[in-house]
Amino acid sequence: LLQLLSHNVVNDLILLEPLLDALTALEKDSCLLVRILALRGLGNVASGSPEKIRRHGSQLLASMVNGMDDKDDPNNLVALEAMSSLSKLLDHLEERDVQSMLLHIAIRIRPFFDSEHPDLRRSSIVLFGNLSRFSRSDSEVFSEQILNGLVTLLLHLQDPSPDVVKACKFALRMCGPSLGCEGLREMFGNHLREERGLHYGEFINDVCKFLMRSHPALLSRLISTNLFYFKSPWRELRAAAPMFIGFLVLHVDEEQGQQVDLDQLISGEW
Repeated sequence: LLQLLSHNVVNDLILLEPLLDALTALEKDSCLLVRILALRGLGNVASGSPEKIRRHGSQLLASMVNGMDDKDDPNNLVALEAMSSLSKLLDHLEERDVQSMLLHIAIRIRPFFDSEHPDLRRSSIVLFGNLSRFSRSDSEVFSEQILNGLVTLLLHLQDPSPDVVKACKFALRMCGPSLGCEGLREMFGNHLREERGLHYGEFINDVCKFLMRSHPALLSRLISTNLFYFKSPWRELRAAAPMFIGFLVLHVDEEQGQQVDLDQLISGEW
């Protein structure tokens, strides 16, 4: 059934809606594997019948959100399938349907950015990048989520998993236009292309320069988030976080610099 939905033969079936309803009903099945396969089947509609997705967009979106909120999934395998499937569906969903759930999804997937499992980190970050396309220029809701996740995405450019690094490059390129800084948008677009290597120190130095010019009020928040990563399980991120803070302080103006709690920095545990 889930493979059938990935082929365009479903365009000729009057049974598409009953098939979707059947898979939706399986979301509450007691078997974990059945719940995973049901979400995969719903996600396959993006390949088999993309033009039908808009008609069933709210139903499909609700299924993916329910999958991310699955409470009987200790290893988050259902959530992983939901995030991967939703990324496939987003190109075909109506903006109004996504907008209604945008904040909930962004908040729900944020903890996965630091999951010990690289597949969860990658899928959540890719989904976050895809969601940024639905951030309206006149809305601060998702822009605030981007600012909240910015340090995490920048630090995970040093992630030990190459797939997570690619995901971060993608997400930052997608989020760049929502940051309100042309310099950052251009930097992310030019330096974070998937095939291009990155000199991390030089890159973060320039990022901090633009951040302190465009968002100086974020200094304390940016420092606090970096301090959290002093205890990261990944040594690459533990090394990147103090470098990030150093460049932030380097580029801050004198008035803002007075707000930096040096005792907090000095006492930060490595």
